[in-house]
Amino acid sequence: MNDSTLQGVPETGIAGLKKYWHQDLISGFLVFLIALPLSLGIAMASGLPPMAGILSAIVGGMFVSRINGSFVTIAGPAAGLIVVILDAVQTMGAGDPMAGYRYTLAAIVVAGILQIVIGFLKLGSLSSFFPTSVVHGMLAAIGIIIITKQIHVMLGATPEPGSLFSSMAQVPHSIMNMNSEIAFIGIVGLLIMILWSRLQQPLLKKIPAPIIVVLLGIGLGMYFDLNHTHIYHVPHQLDMLTGHLVHEGQVGPNYLVSISDHFISSFYFPDFSKITEVEFWVAVISICLVGSLESLLTTIAVDKLDPYKRRSNLDKDIIGIGAGNTLSGLIGGTAMISEVVRSSANINNGAKTGWANFFHGAIMLLFVVLFPGVIHSIPLSALAALLVFTGFKLAAPTEFSKVLKVGSEQFFMFIVTIIGVLATDLLIGVAIGIVVKLLVHILRGVWWSNLFKIYFTIKEEAGEQVTLKLNGSALFANFLPMKKALDNLPKGKNITLDLTNAYLIDHTVMEYMHDFIHDYESHGGHCQQIGDAIHTFSDHDLAARLMTADDRKH
Repeated sequence: MNDSTLQGVPETGIAGLKKYWHQDLISGFLVFLIALPLSLGIAMASGLPPMAGILSAIVGGMFVSRINGSFVTIAGPAAGLIVVILDAVQTMGAGDPMAGYRYTLAAIVVAGILQIVIGFLKLGSLSSFFPTSVVHGMLAAIGIIIITKQIHVMLGATPEPGSLFSSMAQVPHSIMNMNSEIAFIGIVGLLIMILWSRLQQPLLKKIPAPIIVVLLGIGLGMYFDLNHTHIYHVPHQLDMLTGHLVHEGQVGPNYLVSISDHFISSFYFPDFSKITEVEFWVAVISICLVGSLESLLTTIAVDKLDPYKRRSNLDKDIIGIGAGNTLSGLIGGTAMISEVVRSSANINNGAKTGWANFFHGAIMLLFVVLFPGVIHSIPLSALAALLVFTGFKLAAPTEFSKVLKVGSEQFFMFIVTIIGVLATDLLIGVAIGIVVKLLVHILRGVWWSNLFKIYFTIKEEAGEQVTLKLNGSALFANFLPMKKALDNLPKGKNITLDLTNAYLIDHTVMEYMHDFIHDYESHGGHCQQIGDAIHTFSDHDLAARLMTADDRKH
């Protein structure tokens, strides 16, 4: 018997706080241990002051947790937004990082207002318009960009200014000319992140790996005396005068996190003077699009992990994230989303309600007010190691393998999106992926009238029987009406999804129907799918399906 059966669904609000405060406090503290280093690293990788990440995490915890529509998700800065924030800072700042920071704060505020509007208009379901393969391609591209940017920081090397591909090309040079002491801290941190999850000791596995990386980094920083600028010598290169192998390097406080000792002085205010310029609105749309998409996908994923099977209100949740971004941008914080790693850790740590998110933000606030010196002693290379590992998880070979198993056409769109993002930017890359997906469907024979419009009927029969009959195609571009109709069906019915007259169902829709069936049955209903005599594009259960000409004759 599971916990939900023993205790029922946890109460929310003040009643939930009174009943579950101890579980939520413990989980909030453990999430804080993960969030602190990641918030600092994400802000700096985004071209912002490190405190911008802390402010975002505090707002995400203490404010967003009180107004959002989810139960155990954690709101805060995330690696997926690094690319768009950094691009905004560099583009609008034009060489002035502080000016770019304040312009970007203004873009975050406006993006947050747009997210609030999206929620009030109940447009959260529009996230379904983005094909699964394109979304995975976007995330993999973000991972590649993060690795490319942060590996130089991890090694203590500074690449020559240039394009993303130039930074990639300079990775071997940075490896050959790494700052030995700084690289040692970074490489050890990366190894810990890789190996920690493989530990067999249950007690050690409960300690978050990021905090181990940070604590060890602080210790190594003290050992290497990074608080003071000095020259170090290691055997590496031949000194022509002495004949000894010697390498000199310089280290100092510039390799440590730099923050103010006074919390209030960390506040910065947005500059809206570029609000009439195209580059400002490109930043706004990028932050709004990527942030909303990631938040909605995370909330849906976390709902599946929730042992109580609670379903979040996606529109209310995006309102909460939007309000959080607006407040965060007004005081100097970076953009936030509902973040999947911290949210899943929150569930694993036994969180019951949204108060765990609140406690994570409150503990963050207390820590930075009381112990700013500890933050200042964290080596940048340790934080870079965390981000390199995060980027690798987004773009790991297993992610490529998963997409390929679904079908070669999914893999093609996945790769096209990655190349598009790397060669241009996120918005254009995603747009390229969507256009290619539509072209593939047209080549498969989708009727023009069926490309953006879906044809289906819902028949409620006597008793508890409901039949949805699909005619024609069901694609990422047209299935929103069907999705809304299924989502609005009452619980506890016997539902039949009749696909007999469907001639094309893409992977995005197959994935949705699979999740719908699983979710509906977990709430006491029953679902069956008929009409599976359709050609699939791979052996994967959720591969796209096409009815051939011979199938139609029969």
